[in-house]
Amino acid sequence: MMHFTDFDSAAFLRDNWQQQPLLIRNPWARWHNPLSPDELAGLACEEGIEARLIRQAGSKWAMEEGHFSEKRFSKLGKQPWTLLVQAVDHHVPEVAALIEPFRFIPNWRIDDVMVSYASDGGGVGPHFDQYDVFLVQGLGRRRWQIGPLCDAQTPLLPHDDLRLLADFEPTSEWLLEPGDILYVPPRFAHNGVAVGDDCMTYSIGFRAPSRRELLSNWCDAALDRLDDDDRFADPGLARQANPGEIMPQALEELRAMIAARLDDAEAFARWFGAFTTTPKYPETDWQLEAPVARADLVEAVAAGRTLRRNPASRYAFIRSGDGALVLFVDGEPIHCDPAAAALAERLCASACFVLDSTLIAPASSIALLEILFNQGNLAFDAD
Repeated sequence: MMHFTDFDSAAFLRDNWQQQPLLIRNPWARWHNPLSPDELAGLACEEGIEARLIRQAGSKWAMEEGHFSEKRFSKLGKQPWTLLVQAVDHHVPEVAALIEPFRFIPNWRIDDVMVSYASDGGGVGPHFDQYDVFLVQGLGRRRWQIGPLCDAQTPLLPHDDLRLLADFEPTSEWLLEPGDILYVPPRFAHNGVAVGDDCMTYSIGFRAPSRRELLSNWCDAALDRLDDDDRFADPGLARQANPGEIMPQALEELRAMIAARLDDAEAFARWFGAFTTTPKYPETDWQLEAPVARADLVEAVAAGRTLRRNPASRYAFIRSGDGALVLFVDGEPIHCDPAAAALAERLCASACFVLDSTLIAPASSIALLEILFNQGNLAFDAD
């Protein structure tokens, strides 16, 4: 398992997280590039993998969406180009392992690991993102420039596919070697250019739901819980001087009708747990073809076999009182009694682990393990 030897996460959260960029010179105990360029290109050729190819010719930029044929890469020529492949951690355990040192950030904030490969001079142009990102240099070298904060009024170049800054004035610049990390908070302008061929960068991205997104989805969920009989009523209505006036009392009662359903803390928690663990690619079915036998699970755990969460699955939990909790896995709530709660917490704590047999001794615990195995959310490491 890859981990850091010299990194103060508490100081980082205090001084940099969502505040200032930070260059972190190779903090890994032992850095090794987890994916070869050929393997990345192979993923970009697979159907169902989200991939993009960005080419630059002078001041002109072009983008193509995958999947790609193998022949496409042999026809790129000498102009700078970049291949971007999304959610590589879902398919390559060694890339998923890169996330582990960053779990001082809550799981629900983690998005995925995008991997890029660039030829000499390749990049995606100066831009800004709405999320936090750790840019880990995997292979080769890349020059990163950081600019000022941007917002919705920041001028962009006219382009159908890319959101490139019209004016980019760097304020800082660094050359990253393998193992180096650059943290970039939301809305900071940045630009990375490959220095030499075989430049690979791993972008560990974090999600930040917008207020619009939260309101839209929460309101939709609230509407689903209502029926048409739940209506405004005003018994004892008093005659008013002007029938055209909407009286303050009526407005307050109408507002309270809405607020009572939207300002429901317990319902919001249940909704958000499901909302935030919805898979990035929900159309992918990881369910096992043949269900696993409960006895085989018990035997394997007793033998000390290593368990690994499906890297494409999202796990989180919310405590519900009296020692119980609700475990959310890929958007689905699983109510765990106090006996199964310890197992649920262990499943959420790390992506790869060995279970103590006592954790699955209660019937509700082994039932939880069985559900997750059969849904494809969990497997033994060798599988």
